[in-house]
Amino acid sequence: MMRSYPRSFWLASLSMLLFMVGFNLIIPELNDFIVRLGGIEYKGLIFTVFTISAAIARPFSGRLSDYVGRKWVMYAGVAIATGVMFLYPLSSSVLIFLMLRFIHGLGVGFTPTGATALITDLLPPDRRGSGMGLWGTFISLGIGLGQIMSYYVVREFGFNGLFICSSILTVASSILLFWVEETLEHKEKPGWRHLVLKWRDVFEPPVMPAAMVMFFTASCSGIIFVISPDFSGFLGIPNKGWFFLFYVLSTIFVRLFSGRLSDVWGRRQTLILGVSILIISMILLAFSRDTLTYTIASVIFGMATGLSSPTLFAWTADLSHPNRRGVGSGTLFIALEFGVMFGSFSTTWFYHSNIESIRSSFFFACGCAFVALLYLIWHLRYRK
Repeated sequence: MMRSYPRSFWLASLSMLLFMVGFNLIIPELNDFIVRLGGIEYKGLIFTVFTISAAIARPFSGRLSDYVGRKWVMYAGVAIATGVMFLYPLSSSVLIFLMLRFIHGLGVGFTPTGATALITDLLPPDRRGSGMGLWGTFISLGIGLGQIMSYYVVREFGFNGLFICSSILTVASSILLFWVEETLEHKEKPGWRHLVLKWRDVFEPPVMPAAMVMFFTASCSGIIFVISPDFSGFLGIPNKGWFFLFYVLSTIFVRLFSGRLSDVWGRRQTLILGVSILIISMILLAFSRDTLTYTIASVIFGMATGLSSPTLFAWTADLSHPNRRGVGSGTLFIALEFGVMFGSFSTTWFYHSNIESIRSSFFFACGCAFVALLYLIWHLRYRK
């Protein structure tokens, strides 16, 4: 398997693994952090403001990656994320903290966009589904490791140590990029003209089907990001990353053994299966009142993500023009950001920081996933 993909693929994957560990390391503790600042009612905004800025950054990062270079965009994102990590400990109010979350979103809006375009360039079309599955495995592993390690880092080093560890991991991810091959053949020198956007730089119309599915399924993730740390506490689980531990183990297993499924069976067929499983996981979460049910729901959520996520990225690569893969990736990530934002903001309507209000939030998530399922069935039947 190692020889099936170029050296740059593995280096870029390891770099993204470290980046995702650093990014996710702080997530389980952000609810407690904003509560300490006196903002218990603003938990839903932690991801809302972050995803707004990430969505704003996507069109710029997509355009820059198609003109200036994939690696340049990745380095820009790493630089912003590292700087913000060092500034988090200086947050003295909810407003300052949310402003830093907004800036952090800009950094995360750059790095994955450039990385996905680079990985897409490296993968042959007939192995795109399996390659994206491996790529997603590194990302999922980074999410899980970061979420699980968070509890232990905070316990040993406090919030300041948590943010410093996160920044060190982010810097380490950038070091690996030195040995990654730039895949953009005709690079231009960065200039202000590259920041002047037209509508075609913001949105790649052929990617619309994948973006629709991404938006509604990502809404479920947005709800989970906000509620799962508190949910673990309500169930008496001390590690707030408990949900993501079993999610990651499940999604990695599925990705490793179903990577070529969408290459053989079809993108939409695979997505219909993945979204159906996602609906089951949301229903289970709505009715979870003990650790076992909660854990089973996380495993099923991991299965759904393991099927759907690499398939969406492979479908996006199929639909994008080869010279506009940066914009295509940016379009999918914009849908991801707006989906997470929509889901996380919906918790301000349904979730009231108690276990009784959790059920309505996950019923809403179930509804979002059901819309994605209906759209896929319609698209498979009426669109080539």
